[in-house]
Amino acid sequence: MISVTKLLCNSDNYGDSLRYSTSSHGATHGTTHGVGPVVVWNCTRTCNLKCIHCYAASDQQKYAGELTTEEGKAFIDDLKSFKVPVLLLSGGEPFMREDVLHLAQYAASLGIRTTFSTNGTLITRKVAQKLKEIGVGYVGISLDGIGENNDRFRGQKGAFDLALRGMENCLAVGQKVGLRFTINKHNLGELPGIFSLIEEVGIPRVCFYHLVYAGRGSEMVKEDISHEESRRALDLIMEQTLRFHEKGLDKEILTVDNHADGIYIYLKLKEIHPELAQIAWNLLKNNGGNRSGIAIASVDWYGNVHPDQFTQNHTFGNVRERPFGEIWTDLSHPILRGLKDRKPLLKGRCRECRWLSICNGNFRARAEAVTGDFWEADPACYLTDDEISLT
Repeated sequence: MISVTKLLCNSDNYGDSLRYSTSSHGATHGTTHGVGPVVVWNCTRTCNLKCIHCYAASDQQKYAGELTTEEGKAFIDDLKSFKVPVLLLSGGEPFMREDVLHLAQYAASLGIRTTFSTNGTLITRKVAQKLKEIGVGYVGISLDGIGENNDRFRGQKGAFDLALRGMENCLAVGQKVGLRFTINKHNLGELPGIFSLIEEVGIPRVCFYHLVYAGRGSEMVKEDISHEESRRALDLIMEQTLRFHEKGLDKEILTVDNHADGIYIYLKLKEIHPELAQIAWNLLKNNGGNRSGIAIASVDWYGNVHPDQFTQNHTFGNVRERPFGEIWTDLSHPILRGLKDRKPLLKGRCRECRWLSICNGNFRARAEAVTGDFWEADPACYLTDDEISLT
């Protein structure tokens, strides 16, 4: 995750303390030394929508064998013991799980910052108020277009209006909320409209996700944008971030799942603002690039532990059988062991790249989806050979 506002405007938001702390440099099992990773718990696979790019391939049906309420609470106890700072409740659609508010309240009561990743369609004013009372740190609501384009992606007419209503319900009760937008060739042209929506509705945070080829999204490799389009998208995101800053609007803008973004921003800053470029370089160096298997972990609806939510084809253990912390520090699995220190294993452009120390090989799930080799170069890296010093 790259904080565009942090790099361009030296802003200060909660997640920056986890992403850019000096104590995060060199940590192998969590966000910083002595602290566990951010854990994404896909607490149910059931969803009321059917998004065409869903990494969990979710559907509106019940899936047998999901962790029970008591098993979920025992799992949360394990996270507390391992000093996990953040629990992200995702799905499927987390609000399809009847006990999800109870589980969120339990995690928050243990001092774990509890957040949600949701399609937002089920967040009534009453639900939003309950989230606020629980002390939920953040709710991220996914929109992948404006109006009908979003509904086409989500597989349900009216999904855009319901998601926007959920966002407005959160804002009305003072619950921190933001927008999640996965960029692809069918919605790239709607980026300006998304920034207008952010300003008009008063949305304080937005995460722009790069497409990861997993689940139903694995069928969308050809739907991803080109390298040149990625560069233009980042130019627009940077421009709008600076515009918000100059207008005095407090907006947190982030990009997710492509660490080439941080390098691209740094190279732009070197041209226009060398002093800020040096600050950005130090931040990126502390962050260390992609940290799946290190500072980010995923646990699915059955309790299986994965390096991140997009890499569910690699499993390290199950929390029904062993505590999460024990699984996360057991290096007997070659993928988990490799992720802790992946640089010697990387191949192709990633291995030779001059920015490896601040990118860390980018996203392994995309490399494996396209090449069949987990350690090959990420095909979504849009930096040129000149920029990474291969020529």
